[in-house]
Amino acid sequence: MPPLDTAAVEQQTTVSSGFGTDGRPSALFSQPQIGLHGFLTPQMKWGDVERGNPLPYTLPPDVRRKVGLERETWQLEVAADPSSNSVLESPLLKERGTALDFEGLLKLGREHGVRYLKGVTCNNLGEPLGMGLWEGVPLRVVIWLVRPIANVRRVLYDGYHNDDPNQLFQSTLPIWRVLEEPPGELPVLLAYRLNGEFISGKRGGPVRMVVPEAYGFKNVKWLQRVLLTNEPGATDTYRLGNNDLDSPMKTFARFLEVPSTVPAGRPIPITGIAQVGISGLAKVQCCVHPRGEPLPEDDPHFLRGAWRDADIQPPPRDLGEVVPPGTLLDPRLEASWPLRYTVVHWQTQLEGLAPGAYDLRCRSIDHNGIAQPMPRPFAKGGRAEIQTLPLEVEG
Repeated sequence: MPPLDTAAVEQQTTVSSGFGTDGRPSALFSQPQIGLHGFLTPQMKWGDVERGNPLPYTLPPDVRRKVGLERETWQLEVAADPSSNSVLESPLLKERGTALDFEGLLKLGREHGVRYLKGVTCNNLGEPLGMGLWEGVPLRVVIWLVRPIANVRRVLYDGYHNDDPNQLFQSTLPIWRVLEEPPGELPVLLAYRLNGEFISGKRGGPVRMVVPEAYGFKNVKWLQRVLLTNEPGATDTYRLGNNDLDSPMKTFARFLEVPSTVPAGRPIPITGIAQVGISGLAKVQCCVHPRGEPLPEDDPHFLRGAWRDADIQPPPRDLGEVVPPGTLLDPRLEASWPLRYTVVHWQTQLEGLAPGAYDLRCRSIDHNGIAQPMPRPFAKGGRAEIQTLPLEVEG
């Protein structure tokens, strides 16, 4: 297996294709219990925003084999967009017998394989769907196999959705993001393993796209086709729901375990998780406010609250059989923790309170010193509102 990508350690869920043609989440959504399963979320415990009628991975085995949803029959086509004027010298096509099969992808992985940590979130939901260690081949490796020559401005890709044009879900990326990620950034990945295991059908396997900084809709499941196009802008299906197609992951904190009722004067243990967005994570903080006590009208984001720092948990000592013991103890990894695009744990203990009703809040502060819900408190581009929970203190 390839080593963990420590060249990008200063930075470093999925849900993709989980939306209707209007770009809105489908009704088939299940909320995860991320954090309760440890640092990495087991494949069967992820939350889902799913799309497909029927869901592709629920098709009968013979149908899945026929349409390429099993590893032994999966193939990836990489071609020029037929509606564009892009020029490729050696497209990978089923009709020519040149499409990339699963064994061919694994072979590329033995030379070019990458693994990195990434959490996945839907930009319209307030909780991460899961946290995983993804493994695969950088998309750029396969793009160069087709020898693009001219008129390529974007990469367009879609997965299998029952051969029904009305169910097609596609995403796009600018070609520079695929071929020329900035130093220290992670590559866009044709992923085939999650947490050391082949990606299951429910998680979008055999192969899915993983875009490190992106929300779930860019991480398309059941990937089967990549087109190089000269389109100047994004044509993602998700645009139809008035969503921000360019928004990277935000940084935010959420509670995990909080008692709803506590005795007066007794310390209050609290745990939580934090998604580390593109702007990094410097602190997680909590505050308590007596319920019903007026809040300053000129402070809608609670910037002047009595915030106190929580403890962000260090990287786990090991990930079991997923990576060799000690891999995550790389000194550079420790120094740069928490990594961008991951989901980390935090904890704190509040001092005992007098009897009464309180509101308990948590927030993140990024590496620019900006407190949640800033820098982008807008809907449709990732939710980052401050979470508030009730707390009753009994006398």
